[in-house]
Amino acid sequence: MPQQPTFEPPVGAAEKQGEDPRREFLIAALKLGLFAGGLGWRRPALADFFGQVPSKLPQGRSIFDLRGDVRVNGEPARKETVVAAGDRVTVGKGGHAVFAVGDSAFIVREDSDLQMSGSKLLVRGLRLLTGALLSVVGRRDDSSGLGVTTQTATIGIRGTGFYTEADAARTYFCTCYGVTNVAAGSSPGSNETIVSRHHDAPRYILAAPESGQYIVPAPFLNHTDLELMILEALVGRTVPFGIATKAYDGPQRDDY
Repeated sequence: MPQQPTFEPPVGAAEKQGEDPRREFLIAALKLGLFAGGLGWRRPALADFFGQVPSKLPQGRSIFDLRGDVRVNGEPARKETVVAAGDRVTVGKGGHAVFAVGDSAFIVREDSDLQMSGSKLLVRGLRLLTGALLSVVGRRDDSSGLGVTTQTATIGIRGTGFYTEADAARTYFCTCYGVTNVAAGSSPGSNETIVSRHHDAPRYILAAPESGQYIVPAPFLNHTDLELMILEALVGRTVPFGIATKAYDGPQRDDY
């Protein structure tokens, strides 16, 4: 198995990489051989790992996978829990929640507090108070767009995959693919429209400027293409790229 790369985590990320559930997930995935050359993943291995193959969730079901202390509106979540667009999802230390609402799917990482807004199955807003979130969102027009807010940033989503980590000092945001508009909460005039094919322009959005800049380039951190593929599968879509598995040896992006 190829050696796993080491990342410098952004502010607020887990300090001990060995205890990072995302990293543990990736290592387990590699050991089980979840990747299949040209096909993206090995379906039998994924079924063994999750107890089921990632596919579009049936009507009336929201949650695909739960680990640790996961709560929806303060109540302990179970596989049968239905998550709606206006719910609050919190995840404790060492846990995660993988779920879908309408045309959107999410992985909420440990130590995270996510407040959603919207109506029934249409998520219109996401407020990440703390923690980390990976999400895919279906195509939206101007009347049904989705906004993401953190303590330091406001991001407009029109249909994309994205990953974000948030705390009081800065937000890490990666437009995994698609188009987003990123603005600094402390300086709304500081904004940037990002067009990304494959993790092309990660950014930090800062509470206080560095050299006069509130939005600065960032490295690629802490999420995987396999996770994006799983999320898209839960809402009946596929990612707009392939995984060249011989080159894919860890959570970093690859150029294909």
